[in-house]
Amino acid sequence: MTENDPSAQDRPTPAPGTPEQPDSAQSDASTPHGAASGPTGTGAPHDFQYPPHTPPPGHAPGGYGSSPYAPPDYGAYQRVGAPTAQQGGAVMPRKFVAGVALLALLVGGGAGAAGGYLAADTAAGPSAPNALEQPPPAKQTGNVPEGSIESVAAKLEPSVVQLQVQGVGSANEGSGFVISEDGYILTNNHVVEAAAQGGRIVVAFQNGDRAQAEIVGRDPTTDIAVVRAENVNGLTTVELGRSDDLRVGESVVAIGSPFELAGTVTAGIVSSLNRPVTAGGQGDQATVMDAIQTDAAINPGNSGGPLANMQGQVIGINSAIYSPSQGGNVGIGFAIPIDQARRTADEIIENGHATQTYIGATVGDAPQGGARIGDVQAGSPAEKAGLESNDVIVKMGERRIDDANTLVAAIRTRAPGEKVTFTLADDSKVDVTLGGQPVAVN
Repeated sequence: MTENDPSAQDRPTPAPGTPEQPDSAQSDASTPHGAASGPTGTGAPHDFQYPPHTPPPGHAPGGYGSSPYAPPDYGAYQRVGAPTAQQGGAVMPRKFVAGVALLALLVGGGAGAAGGYLAADTAAGPSAPNALEQPPPAKQTGNVPEGSIESVAAKLEPSVVQLQVQGVGSANEGSGFVISEDGYILTNNHVVEAAAQGGRIVVAFQNGDRAQAEIVGRDPTTDIAVVRAENVNGLTTVELGRSDDLRVGESVVAIGSPFELAGTVTAGIVSSLNRPVTAGGQGDQATVMDAIQTDAAINPGNSGGPLANMQGQVIGINSAIYSPSQGGNVGIGFAIPIDQARRTADEIIENGHATQTYIGATVGDAPQGGARIGDVQAGSPAEKAGLESNDVIVKMGERRIDDANTLVAAIRTRAPGEKVTFTLADDSKVDVTLGGQPVAVN
């Protein structure tokens, strides 16, 4: 899908027995990794994935293919030979022939002009209106209307960057946005992970400036990374909004570099909220998002760019798409909520690594819906709260838990130390204080 991820394909199931990952060994209806288990957990597999960075047919990387329309092959005009003597006739001098031709052109032109003048003179009444004779309108000079797509683009475009990533034997490209004047940039892990082992990242800014960048830290489990551009200052930063008060149907704007077309703006709405999406990795490294779903066009290269509300505040990071066939946009895209991204970015900048929220138990899909507890780790938050193997969680707070991925996504959006209430299938309730552990990056 982008950048770094191979082609469109279903993701493998996380290895069973890993903390808070779907445990197929204990699940009667486990969903393949990369499959979308809808609200009921019974939907057909979906190909949620990072937008694959594969140029479309006819396009070379970094540009367009040659035009299919070739100019016609006009041949040279053939010269008519001089007249030859005919039997019983005389040869006409060449100069005379040319003179006759010239005379014919002049006469033809004169006659046409005279005829046109006479026709116009005899046609009474005003000439028909002609748009070409109208003066051009005045240039737009007024302020951009607040709350318009135009105003959002004008506010955010100076802060959105293109990231060009070179790894060992691989290259990648995506988007990001500036969160500090001295060069910190928020993006997706899958955009920059190719450069994690001695690679190279170049940041291209809207004004044409370019800078080298290095990875500050990354979190594969939430698909978030922070990079820092070198030797820069005074950058224009975005304004971060909040994602806990979004409403389905509200308008949003996405900005990024789809197919290397930097500064591309698309618009749509929030199509759904709290959509559990798995998009890569395995075991405790699996990417599980509690995503914002949008129909704003997101394509290869948009990954890491901002999803903004109509006040120009960033409310999500564009990260994945549902692509059943060729990896292009079909109107179903997913963004990481900014509340979660902000917390992870703060941890990375402050500590150099992210912290994963966990309960310390494996989980799988329960046959009748919900997330069934598997193995419970000794001394874990789950054990301390009294959760046991085969307990089925059907709610976390007021949120319904349809399957294992929903539970994992819901837990990861919370911060370590938060207290949540699980409702079990037998209507009993268990209070759990969520734990935190550093994310191990491969």
